[in-house]
Order: sequence, then structure tokens, then C-alpha cells
Amino acid sequence: MINVLFFAQVRELLGEGSIKVEASDATCTAEGLRAQLAAKDDKWAKVMASDKLLVAVNQTISSWDTPVEDGDEVAFFPPVTGG
Repeated sequence: MINVLFFAQVRELLGEGSIKVEASDATCTAEGLRAQLAAKDDKWAKVMASDKLLVAVNQTISSWDTPVEDGDEVAFFPPVTGG
């Protein structure tokens, strides 16, 4: 299983803080996992649009082509802005 975490506005919009996803060939990268989640329904598709998200795999900011496998932790969160 892949432990998927959602933070900040992503968490608020989805109404979920975390979910477990079965690891499969379709989720072999962070992008594959994002696409799988986006396919759930229209709300998920809107929130999981890759141009609005950053991803971390095992607590390290990662690129969308980072491999993801069983036992990993993947976090999705919006870009942080400050002032």
C-alpha cells in the first residue's frame, strides 16, 4: 500500500487528510499516482491538476517522474507562497 497524504488547500478541497492506495503498475511514478487519483471524479480531477501541485515522496520534494512503490509515503500539497 502507498500512504497518500494531502496538505493545506488540497486537504480542505478533498475533505481527506490521507488515504491508502494499492500499489500497481499504473502508480509506478508520482505522476501515475496523481493521474489515478484524478480519475476518481471531477472534484478529484480539479484538485489533482499537476500544475497546481507539488509532490513529496518519502518526505523529499520530488519530480513527477519519481518512482513510487509499495510502502512509500506520497504527499500532495499546493505551492507555498510567502510575503
